[in-house]
Amino acid sequence: MLVAFSVTPIGTGDSVGDAVAEAVRVVRASGLPNRTDAMFTTIEGEWDEVMAVVKQAVDAVATVAPRVSLSLKADVRPGVTGALTAKVEHIERVLAE
Repeated sequence: MLVAFSVTPIGTGDSVGDAVAEAVRVVRASGLPNRTDAMFTTIEGEWDEVMAVVKQAVDAVATVAPRVSLSLKADVRPGVTGALTAKVEHIERVLAE
């Protein structure tokens, strides 16, 4: 499955970058395939392992924020791997034609 999620600290002021970096640090330490862009971090893996990483990322932000907002979108496709890169590669091939 692919999970794109965004964790936002609430109640810490205008700058959220340092807290968000801690969430991304958790994702990268997980060893799961992942990609971070300006809006979301996407991770790929099995349901339980992906959701455990999302929880750890939220918990990391919660250590510095009294409240945390979580936005999550999931693509659940049992048995499919490599979707994190394959979907983008397909679009790039089509655009190159």
